Amino acid sequence: MPESVEHFDLVVVGTGSGNSVLTPDFDDWRVALIERDTFGGTCLNRGCIPSKMFVYAADTARQAGHTGHLGVDTTLDGVRWPEIVGRVFGRIDPIAQGGEDYRRGLDNVAVFNGDARFTGHKVLEVDGQQVSGDHIVLAAGARPFIPPIPGLDGVAYHTSDTVMRLETLPDRMVILGGGYIAAELGHVFDAMGVSVTVVNRSERLLRAEDEDVSAAFTEIMAQRLDCARGAPISEISQAGSQITVRTEARDVAGDVLLVATGRIPNGEQLGVTRSGVELDDNGYVVTDEFLRTGVDGVWALGDICHAAQLKHTANEDTRAVAHNIAHPDDLRSPDYSGIPHAVFAHPQVAAVGATEQALRAEGRAYLRAVRPYRDTAYGWAMEDTASFAKVLADPETRLLLGAHIIGPQAPTLIQQLIQGMQFGLTVDDMARGQLYIHPALTEVVEQALLEL
Repeated sequence: MPESVEHFDLVVVGTGSGNSVLTPDFDDWRVALIERDTFGGTCLNRGCIPSKMFVYAADTARQAGHTGHLGVDTTLDGVRWPEIVGRVFGRIDPIAQGGEDYRRGLDNVAVFNGDARFTGHKVLEVDGQQVSGDHIVLAAGARPFIPPIPGLDGVAYHTSDTVMRLETLPDRMVILGGGYIAAELGHVFDAMGVSVTVVNRSERLLRAEDEDVSAAFTEIMAQRLDCARGAPISEISQAGSQITVRTEARDVAGDVLLVATGRIPNGEQLGVTRSGVELDDNGYVVTDEFLRTGVDGVWALGDICHAAQLKHTANEDTRAVAHNIAHPDDLRSPDYSGIPHAVFAHPQVAAVGATEQALRAEGRAYLRAVRPYRDTAYGWAMEDTASFAKVLADPETRLLLGAHIIGPQAPTLIQQLIQGMQFGLTVDDMARGQLYIHPALTEVVEQALLEL
């Protein structure tokens, strides 16, 4: 090894979930942590945590003025946006700095700030300094995808990385995309009083969800927001502070443009192929079931290596990688069975397992049941007319194949179905093998299971 290369027992690229690789097993190892951005990764600084803090405030703002049907008159007196931003990042930023300070204070850990690039076999360069490792963990995550739309590169646009730190609320916002990021942030800014237009090339929002959920969500959001759907974008331009998105159907204008068209992995930016690490056709690092790449001693976890791009799957990866590096004779694979997810928009969406369209495409036999919230006592009290729970089961084994909920508390309501699915309970066991609190909203899950 050349003298100019500093060698470590373990090198971790990315300090999101990658930071958690450093369990007590590595207290005696010489470790390098590499981070090009804020310590703590996307979830802490630009993703799950700050966005949900904004969502919670937006949920409260949205409720005001929408209670008249209950005989309760409410109004929204105002939104102090700078105060909301200050509250969110005033709590988050110290956590990121504290995490970095802690790691820098450890005798066995060196923290490198800067872009990492592979220059050769298991050798990385970080702002002119070269490091190598017996083990290297690729945990560099993903970044917003910027579509190749004519004119976009000449426009001052935001992504989810930056839009939550806007100093003031715009009057009008245009959001490109119809996935979970567009849905959640569209809810946030609309609830805060911004006139929001969503531009989506597909007719449906959340099109990756179960078809019934996607259709219902699209219908609800189209009543709430201006939605330009099913029309490809031909050009984007800016004149002064106004940004215009030209579609084949019509022009849409706003003061702020948010590009929320998905996220792509960062493996190519790291130049991983220079070390012999393989990328698939979508740019994800290729690993085996134990999260080993094709290069001995190089591992990958989280968004850089699989398309789920969820914090809870990245955490599962982290536990597996940390164990496998420390215990090479007892390798464990992460458990991806029935990966659940949720969309914290308004309405909320949660799902686990297969969609109905996927089962149909597979040619697999299934049973389905859909129960509206309004069929339960609590849903009736809420006067909810749009929300529902949908369950899909195997007609022979009676095991749950998929579950999909749209409506209030959806991410919480689905958890018992996740648990039942994970532990191999039949839908009959889940429906009849426990008491459901009456008149809690969980009865919508009970009723859906009983219908099967």
